[in-house]
Amino acid sequence: MNPRAIPGAVGALFAQSEWWNVCSRAGEIFWTRAAGPGATAQAAAQRANNLIGFARANSPFYQERWRGLPQDGISLPELPVVTKPELMSRFDDWLTDRSVKLSAVTRFLADRAHIGERFLGRYIVWKSSGSTGEPGIYVQDRSALATYDALLAVQMRSPHVASQYAWGILARGGRAALVAATGDHFASIASWQRVCRGTPWPNARTFSVMEPLSELVVELNEFQPAFLASYPTSLAMLASEQRDGRLHISPACVWAGGEYLSTASHAAIERAFGAVLINEYGASECLAIAHSCFRGHLHINEDWVVLEPVDRDYRPTRPGEPSHTVLLTNLANRVQPIIRYDLGDSVTVSAKRCACGSPLPTIRAEGRRDDVLSMRAKDGSLVRLSPLALTSIVEESIPHHRFQLVQTAPDEIDVRLDSSDEKRRRAEWRAAQRALRAYLARQSLDNVRLHLAAQAPVPDARSGKFREVLANLRAITAH
Repeated sequence: MNPRAIPGAVGALFAQSEWWNVCSRAGEIFWTRAAGPGATAQAAAQRANNLIGFARANSPFYQERWRGLPQDGISLPELPVVTKPELMSRFDDWLTDRSVKLSAVTRFLADRAHIGERFLGRYIVWKSSGSTGEPGIYVQDRSALATYDALLAVQMRSPHVASQYAWGILARGGRAALVAATGDHFASIASWQRVCRGTPWPNARTFSVMEPLSELVVELNEFQPAFLASYPTSLAMLASEQRDGRLHISPACVWAGGEYLSTASHAAIERAFGAVLINEYGASECLAIAHSCFRGHLHINEDWVVLEPVDRDYRPTRPGEPSHTVLLTNLANRVQPIIRYDLGDSVTVSAKRCACGSPLPTIRAEGRRDDVLSMRAKDGSLVRLSPLALTSIVEESIPHHRFQLVQTAPDEIDVRLDSSDEKRRRAEWRAAQRALRAYLARQSLDNVRLHLAAQAPVPDARSGKFREVLANLRAITAH
């Protein structure tokens, strides 16, 4: 999951050259959904058929992968499943634009000054953090970006959001704050910077999730955002600061994404800020998979996204039954077709339509579920650490490798690294240790002891994803 978190984009879009594409697509989405479930399903089926034909004609990877399959009349369930390692190993052949090469994209991503800029003048590129143990690189074309923005615009028209959004714009100056991992080309910050570069949007500010919580509270108090967007764990930490009287902000709308959001946490964050909370379920592969309604249920954007909940053998699961994984087809992006892609999340489709009145099906998604760590400082105080901050620190120091951070005591963390080469493992340990010690020192936790664990990282038995930050050993052995 990844937070898009661009609440001011709806107004800012009209200052961009592509605003008409967004407006027309938003209108199309609105009227299709107004026609009911049959219309959204029909639209998705037509788009899937067109995407299959386009990928077959323009992607050497899919041409080879689908060799021997019928040329016409084939449906999504008849196509083979694809995985991230498989696609990344064939990156150049996967893409339909033959001028896009992995070597050039990698050079582009190596320069963080390019975050939010267009690659080759026409694509936005970002990378995933690799919660399945394998990082990915994703290229988004203009159609995909317009669709993501249009889906957000339609979401803003819902009655429970529209008035709050208008209040934030008119009465509170439209100041928007994103609290996220800002140091690399991740989807959340790249999406945000794209909008800010295109406007520019003077009332938007980005805050690093790496900052000590006390400093972040001071900065947010000074900024007074009308809109606040971050990860559920970070929002829960800020909500606690609000309840305890250290944070004093009054956002009209709050956006959450990038991690699992429980019903209890959803309600607690809304109560703390007195704001409507919008939960978005997305991924680097497709930003806008689902969004929450006023009842807190996640609705699949089924006119632009196909989700197939399946078991370990890729057989469909029944409504009400948690899936082992889910197959994703992104109907909006053609430059890098995502077709029956093993996303790794466990989802449960509801057998009933939501009482909110939406024609879109509802799901419960079990995505990234890392823990907030409460560490004991030298003075005896407890310091809470964002799991996204911890994972970002390690990912920057040892890119492209699996790891887990396991809190084993109030002032101790075990670092699990995955490498069969002991020399390489020791080198990775030294790099991760240096980065973590620097981060912990900034959090007044230079007393925390780090240990290189003998055990390798252990994936979640159900989803196959790696819980990268765990509060104690029981959290991993319970699965």
